[in-house]
Amino acid sequence: MGLILSAWLTDPAADRVPSSSSSFPPLAVPTSSRVTLILSSSVASPGDRRSDWSSQHRSPHFQLSQCKQEVTRAPAELSSDGVRAEVGVESGLHVWEVTWNPEHRGSHAVIGISRQDCPLQDSGYKVLVGGDSLSWGWELQTNQLWHGGETLACFPCERRGSLRLKSSNSLHSKETDAPLLIPERVQLVLDADAGTLGFAVDGSFLGVAFRDLPPGVELFPAVSSVRGGARIALRYLNGTTRNPPALKALCGLSILQNLGQQRQNQVDKLPLPPLLQHYLLSSF
Repeated sequence: MGLILSAWLTDPAADRVPSSSSSFPPLAVPTSSRVTLILSSSVASPGDRRSDWSSQHRSPHFQLSQCKQEVTRAPAELSSDGVRAEVGVESGLHVWEVTWNPEHRGSHAVIGISRQDCPLQDSGYKVLVGGDSLSWGWELQTNQLWHGGETLACFPCERRGSLRLKSSNSLHSKETDAPLLIPERVQLVLDADAGTLGFAVDGSFLGVAFRDLPPGVELFPAVSSVRGGARIALRYLNGTTRNPPALKALCGLSILQNLGQQRQNQVDKLPLPPLLQHYLLSSF
């Protein structure tokens, strides 16, 4: 069966996946099997409490939806406002998705994580998430990483600059300094065991943005905004413990990666028993 499956997956007549129009696949970095698996697995139930914004830990200018998974910033002058998730994590690898329309971000639009007592409202227009030692944030308009009230680096500017210089006919191209337009959906990839926070966009893991996060401390997804009318949704996608992935899951991931995106709907044609076909369809 293994030889038959291998021949089916490597059929040269199979359709090839068309190139993506997204700017982010060339910026993707290699990931561990643990991260790849969790980014590829089916998502958690929509009712998971880890998808809820906090009803208490938010600026009074953030209005909470009835389902608690979306907040809307009310118009307010000279105010910077934040909100964090209801439920945090102290261990394991976890992925959340933040949905935020780029047209409703404005300046100082930040996503990231915070500790429990991170300030969530201040006067003036400023970065809140990443504006102190209790939070770590990615400012979406400028692509800057923030922590301790300071900008640390541009993310993922180092790889973006080299990519554009190689593709440009001019060594003096100004594109290397232009921020990337971050799309509506961004995944936060928090490895509380390793103490790292990374981001994924358009199915591409862009790498680790922050390291040396405090161990054994409850950490929460958080956002901050100064834009009136900004609507920001949170969705918990998946999580796992520090244990290595199961061999069954790794084999399933390998099969789907070899299939490619264009042939994902052909799982039922694989030379596999129906039980294994069902596993592939229901787990990824």
